[in-house]
Amino acid sequence: MEKQYSINEVSQLLGISKDTLRYYDRIGIVSPSREHNAYRRYSQDDLVALMNIQIMQYADFSLEEIKGKLRFHRMQNVDPDTCQEVAEFLDAKKAETRKKIAHLEKVSQLLDLAVETLRDFNHESDQRLAVFVQEIYRELHKKDPGFIKECDGHSN
Repeated sequence: MEKQYSINEVSQLLGISKDTLRYYDRIGIVSPSREHNAYRRYSQDDLVALMNIQIMQYADFSLEEIKGKLRFHRMQNVDPDTCQEVAEFLDAKKAETRKKIAHLEKVSQLLDLAVETLRDFNHESDQRLAVFVQEIYRELHKKDPGFIKECDGHSN
């Protein structure tokens, strides 16, 4: 017989609060079996599913996205159209993630330049920071380049 785990054991093993485990059960993400006394009993498959949930949350998937992915994962006969749909969803998620990475790289560069400017404050470093900030602003607001031109002449 396969080992079954109590909610307390799962909570300690995986570092997931008991309230979260109950919530996952309530919304149908992970549905452990129940003993005659209604206590939840988690199987090895449930533990793997919970580990996958943690990984997918780390990858910034919402619970609704995870719920859909796990339902796909547990299907016995996988429809090729469903596979294609999930693959397209994952491609879109990857593109979204790459956008976030590019954004965070820009933020990191901005912070580096701001720190460098503050540590060695002079007109040249201040101008480099101003130019970089203007570049970021241009990327954010491509719709009104005239306003940016007016600001380009500003130097204090």
